[in-house]
Amino acid sequence: MGAMSEDPARAGGVPERLIRATIKLLAEQGPSAVKARTVAAETGLSTMVVYSHFGGIPELIRAVADQGFTELDRAYSQVPPTDDAAADLFTMALTTREGARANPHLYDLMFGLSTRATYRPLSESDLRYSGRSPAFRGAYAHITEACARLVTSGRIRRQDPDTVAAQLWIFAHGYIDLELAEHFAGFDDPVAQVLLPMAVNLTVGLGDERRRSLASHTKALRRYDSIARR
Repeated sequence: MGAMSEDPARAGGVPERLIRATIKLLAEQGPSAVKARTVAAETGLSTMVVYSHFGGIPELIRAVADQGFTELDRAYSQVPPTDDAAADLFTMALTTREGARANPHLYDLMFGLSTRATYRPLSESDLRYSGRSPAFRGAYAHITEACARLVTSGRIRRQDPDTVAAQLWIFAHGYIDLELAEHFAGFDDPVAQVLLPMAVNLTVGLGDERRRSLASHTKALRRYDSIARR
């Protein structure tokens, strides 16, 4: 989520430049820096370009959030499915954490945590739009598909994969929110000391065998660390 990859259909276009500029401002200065004039200045374009392409800052912000989910979708696509769905899901949780740490303000924006009182509000039907956007659904589909594989594998009790996905989504983002707020500063390695055992406890609660769950999550962490070091 921190660095946007090239999209040949949009690369170099004005909307893409405005979105890139906004993400850069979020990373470097935070949400208070995102104004029509600052975004325009970052791109070398006029302020009116922001309004002509997006209508205003709220619409631009929504496009930025969608871009964040598109990048998350691409990152999840780099996690190849294996015969261990529990390990795959934990790898995606670690991937989400990496993106959140790379650009915490973009993460806040994507998940509706930032309050931007100076921005013109969208209509009531558009509030918290991200959870219903196609970009979000594209990223989230990776989670639900892996949960379906986890259920059909027989490792956990037969249950609705969508419900399992919602619980795992809450688990990952609850941890990430608190880590970004430095609530785990007292731990030397919060991923190993907090996130991993919490993931094991959750999957065991869903019906997995503890030893097998621990092996899957430890394997995922090692695999992720080896990829991150490349």
